[in-house]
Amino acid sequence: MMENIFTPEERNDLFRCLCLIWRDEHLRPDGETARKLSRFLRQTVAENKMLRNVFGHNRIVMSLQSVLLAVHETGLRGKVLTAFLLHSVVMTEEQCDRVGELFGQDMEEVLRSFRRIEKLEVRTEAMKTDNFRNLLISQACDMRIILLLIAHGVNMMRNVKDTEFVEEQKKLATEAAYLYAPLAHKLGLYRLKSELEDLSLKYLEHDAYYMIKESLNATKRSRDAYIERFIAPIRKMLDAEGLRYHMKGRTKSIHSIWQKMKKQQCGFGGVYDLFAIRIILDAPLQKEKEQCWKVFSLITDQYESDLKRLRDWLTVPKSNGYESLHITVKGPEDKWVEVQIRTERMDEVAERGLAAHWRYKGVKSSGGVDEWLTNIRNALETGNEKLLSESLGAAQAKEIYVFTPKGDLYQLPAGATVLDFAYRIHTVVGNRCVGGKINGRNVPIRHVLESGETVEIVTAASQYPKTEWLNIAVSSHARSKIRAAVKEFQAKDGSMARELLERKLKNRKIEWEESVINQLVKKSGYKEAGEFYRAIADGRLDVNGTIDLYSDLIRREAGLQERAAIRSAGEYNFEKELEKRSQSESDVVVIGQDLKGLDFQMARCCNPVYGDEVFGFVTVHGGIKIHRENCPNAPALKQRFGYRIVKARWAGKGGGKYPITLHIVGNDDLGVVNNITSVISKEERIMLRSINIDSNDGLFFGILTVMVDDTQVLNTLIKKLRGVKGIKAVSR
Repeated sequence: MMENIFTPEERNDLFRCLCLIWRDEHLRPDGETARKLSRFLRQTVAENKMLRNVFGHNRIVMSLQSVLLAVHETGLRGKVLTAFLLHSVVMTEEQCDRVGELFGQDMEEVLRSFRRIEKLEVRTEAMKTDNFRNLLISQACDMRIILLLIAHGVNMMRNVKDTEFVEEQKKLATEAAYLYAPLAHKLGLYRLKSELEDLSLKYLEHDAYYMIKESLNATKRSRDAYIERFIAPIRKMLDAEGLRYHMKGRTKSIHSIWQKMKKQQCGFGGVYDLFAIRIILDAPLQKEKEQCWKVFSLITDQYESDLKRLRDWLTVPKSNGYESLHITVKGPEDKWVEVQIRTERMDEVAERGLAAHWRYKGVKSSGGVDEWLTNIRNALETGNEKLLSESLGAAQAKEIYVFTPKGDLYQLPAGATVLDFAYRIHTVVGNRCVGGKINGRNVPIRHVLESGETVEIVTAASQYPKTEWLNIAVSSHARSKIRAAVKEFQAKDGSMARELLERKLKNRKIEWEESVINQLVKKSGYKEAGEFYRAIADGRLDVNGTIDLYSDLIRREAGLQERAAIRSAGEYNFEKELEKRSQSESDVVVIGQDLKGLDFQMARCCNPVYGDEVFGFVTVHGGIKIHRENCPNAPALKQRFGYRIVKARWAGKGGGKYPITLHIVGNDDLGVVNNITSVISKEERIMLRSINIDSNDGLFFGILTVMVDDTQVLNTLIKKLRGVKGIKAVSR
């Protein structure tokens, strides 16, 4: 059955690859694994009856070729190679499950990683970004998967040069140029990187590729002659110094030349640095730098140098260990030539591509992913298979990548929610977000996203940001936008509440006086006008009652309230009448006694404590609210509703604990909050119920709710808190 799906040429390639694998003890599977693999391949091929890719290539042969290429270029070993071969025939989830049963869970996980990556579909614009490359890396569970994908990309590019499927060829070339070549560059796999770039240019910009190739061929003889004229005096000087060395010329890749032509906006003849000369010294380790600088001195004595283009990676090697000395000099015919000076050891490291300059030419760092790629380089250098097989771990823990329905890709911190993604797209989208859709399934704004998901944000015009959203968003970007939006919406609500108050006053033909409004704010128990207007907007303050209080303040300002009192003094003396009523013990509410048919509560606006001077206020429902005499609302209540005021006093000793709110202001110093809580915790008769701290411009503002027995305990606590270093004010 297997023989029927291979052409004669493919069968020869198959046997050649199998022979090479069988000869390599690191690649050759043991007898039992080989038998299982053979049976699985035969059975799976029979089930699929489809073993060719979009170009008509045999998938098994292509996988074996890619494995051998990866082994030759990077020295890969291990089970991941077998998993890549299995990947060529596995098409269903059931087949993945069978791989786990036959070859183990590790093999199944690697296989599923290949399948996850294969399913990623994205537009070319997104593929050009670092984010998409990082997404691809984050989907891998084994470092060697990335290396195999790069090798497979090279192998595919080599085998599609004469294909009739032009569109698929261009798509593959785009992936090679924007995905696999940059990854190879970061890993220092320069031979593979250059081949991917040149072949992608050949398929994507055919005319440019062959124009440069033909120009290089036409000028090869003259270039070789020029190089010989340039190095002749250098060789003479080095020989005279008795240095051991060898030199070689390196022509830039076709892709690199094309990039320079576009950047410099010139033709082939305008690219002056088509080649570089490399001088490689055979020097002992302790004399490497000395001899490199000696060669530098000899060359700059012979030729004029451009010190602006001096690159000294001897004194300070690159972060990946790359060492070399680069200088550009003007040679014969006034042509600029780059000269690279290094030792055999340095050249071996650079040529192997395992510690090469992956950050060179603007390749940006991206946190955990770059650390992971660095681990790959180190593992390749040391042959550490354990490190190679480790999962992404740290890189995955730091970031995720998700798509919009249009194919745009965004990076978010791990644990990001739908709300974070909405604010990442746009602030307006975040402010109106009510949920999202993932694969057609509705999810709430608090749903945690995973890498590779396509997320559609659902918005509603009636939605607005809330303070509670700060508990949902995890990204600093979203949290800052939420804070700003909440503040803006609160200010807008306050502005609307002010307009409402102005309109109602105008309807009653009452003049607006700012000074009286300021008194109204304080009389209503608020320190700032903004809080006052927000209370009206939230419905915590009754607008009509507020207008009545404003009218009273206006009359008092005009002196009308006092004249009215004088006019009625002969008929009725309210104060004396109230005094008479208060002298009667039956008219006094004794707090602590059982009141038959009467309910009383402590007013929340002032939270009275046993020992405070208090009075009672009869509510519309018949109950009594106990207020402190110095309650912020006391003047207004007595002025407007004197007939509902009753005398109150505490009975005997206090019982139970009373909630008290304290306002604290102090310097925003390290440890000041701990000092506050430490003082409270040492008091046996005080319990801390809640604490809320906010800071601004070097100060902190705290609101504490504590449970106390009486005013004596409370006053002692306030005194101790005022004595804490850094505390500026403490008040009820």
